[in-house]
Amino acid sequence: MDLLERRSVLALALIYLFRMLGLFLILPVIGVAADGLTGADAALIGTAIGIYGLTQASLQIPMGMWSDKIGRKRVIIIGLLLFAIGSLICANANDIMVLILGRAVQGAGAIASTLMALLSDVTREQNRTKAMAIVGISIGASFMLSLVLGPWIFALVGLSGLFYLSFALSLLGIILIVFAVPNIVQHTFRRDTTPSLVALGIVLKDSKLRFLNVSVLLLHASLTALFVTVPGLLIDQFGLPLSQHSWLYLAIMGFAFAGMLPLVVIAESKGKMKGVLVAVLILLGVSSILLQWAPYLWVFGVLLWAYFVGFNSLEATLPSLISKLAPVGYRGTAMGVFSTHQFMGSFLGGIGGGWLLQTHSSSGVFWVVGVMFLVWSMVGVAQPAPRQLSSLAFSLPNMTDEEVSKLADQLSEIQGVEGMQIFKDEQTAYLKVDKKLLDKDTLMRLAPQVTL
Repeated sequence: MDLLERRSVLALALIYLFRMLGLFLILPVIGVAADGLTGADAALIGTAIGIYGLTQASLQIPMGMWSDKIGRKRVIIIGLLLFAIGSLICANANDIMVLILGRAVQGAGAIASTLMALLSDVTREQNRTKAMAIVGISIGASFMLSLVLGPWIFALVGLSGLFYLSFALSLLGIILIVFAVPNIVQHTFRRDTTPSLVALGIVLKDSKLRFLNVSVLLLHASLTALFVTVPGLLIDQFGLPLSQHSWLYLAIMGFAFAGMLPLVVIAESKGKMKGVLVAVLILLGVSSILLQWAPYLWVFGVLLWAYFVGFNSLEATLPSLISKLAPVGYRGTAMGVFSTHQFMGSFLGGIGGGWLLQTHSSSGVFWVVGVMFLVWSMVGVAQPAPRQLSSLAFSLPNMTDEEVSKLADQLSEIQGVEGMQIFKDEQTAYLKVDKKLLDKDTLMRLAPQVTL
């Protein structure tokens, strides 16, 4: 990467980090901290935790498409301003309904797909995968930091202080997008990063993608549902003060990361993706059910560790699977639908977890989450094993229709090329390849600019 690319990618990664921190810092504390608000009960607190997912899911793809018309940076600034306004509403909420409203406004700043499109605009083709990996790391780091820092910061500044911090982080994001990311006058529509209405129907009909989309929906529904009840259980059942939860989460997340790595290596490098996926779903189901019977804090911690080993493993592998299985040239749409299911899962988990806690106690939450994963693991057994395919894309010079047709014929005959689309409007060719079988010499001769 050149200096401008490095600066832009770092700035966008920080914006992702700040925004996700602002959303998730309250996750490990709000189940307890919101209990004192007027009108609060378990069901409404669950709604406050998950409601941001509804507005995120509803607006994620539309805001990405809107950015094609009015500009990426404008949409990102609007989204960050909405997030800032929502944070102020939450910081000054004395009533649970006001808190729910503020969280919904926070979620309305649905800029993830727009940020990814801007990342595509400011990086060259050969550096785009690396740039996306850096942003992906920032997203994962934000979640882990939120669990560890949330209880500690809450002990210092309270719930309002956490939301004021979210407000400040959104303003920092606006400063970064204005001054650190270059202005792109002409945005290039790229189907590998930007959702497309034309591709939406194709993606939604794909049964393999549907399984992955429902999987991430269930995963984030379980996470949100568990955090409706886990903080209160740690206090009431095990006597662990909220200010000490950070140490527990720090240990759990550190060891969970170590436990995740072998599973990801086996899935990606050894080609055992289906087996790992089913095993992880079973692990999530069993650990969730057993949480209700943990007699000691250390047992509860070990079971939470097992849950997060499974959670982190799916968080790492599901996006990779989406990329591998997405229809050629429509990865942007597939990722947009995937993100929409992810946020919808958070909404359903908050609503459902709160209702279950109020009507059936924490045991009801653990039973429903566990059984849900065990049933879904049986669905996973019936899924075909995904092939180890990779996506490649490279830019084309100005070509006539006849030259495009000739190139398409030549590419389709290369050994290891399993699928291909050439879009003349964006002057880009998209390939789905099996790198183990790929005739790299022939491909490099026809497309010397491609990065393998």
